[in-house]
Amino acid sequence: MTTTVNGLDGLRSLAGQDLGHSEWLEITQERVDTFADATDDHQWIHVDVERAKQGPFGGPIAHGYLTLSLVIPLFVELLTVEGITMGLNYGLEKVRFPSPVKVGAKIRLAAKVVSVEDVPGNGVQSTFDFVVEIDGQDKPACTARPVYRHYA
Repeated sequence: MTTTVNGLDGLRSLAGQDLGHSEWLEITQERVDTFADATDDHQWIHVDVERAKQGPFGGPIAHGYLTLSLVIPLFVELLTVEGITMGLNYGLEKVRFPSPVKVGAKIRLAAKVVSVEDVPGNGVQSTFDFVVEIDGQDKPACTARPVYRHYA
């Protein structure tokens, strides 16, 4: 379910709120291969399906940074901010990859608004806690604390 807010005051009102979960997204070999091509990271644990079957994970796994990059489309399912002129990724305070994502697995994003603070230039800086969950597993694929800025 998407939370929609209007303007900076709408964002401020979200401080401390849980935004819930996105829908599940299946990680395909095609997506992994495309990411490998885009980043020039063709390590065999990601792209050599036959060799990866003999490796430590029993098959190919997604790149950690692929998992991290997918928080963008998953987060869009959770929060829409209307009535602003611009929003941008400001940075990440902490990122960890506790568990690999095997090709064929499904992931989803859980998000919570940690804080919303005013910044110069008629904007706010919002900090979130993100957890990328793997369907059927207790240990997450990724935990991150991203920081976004939105301007009126």
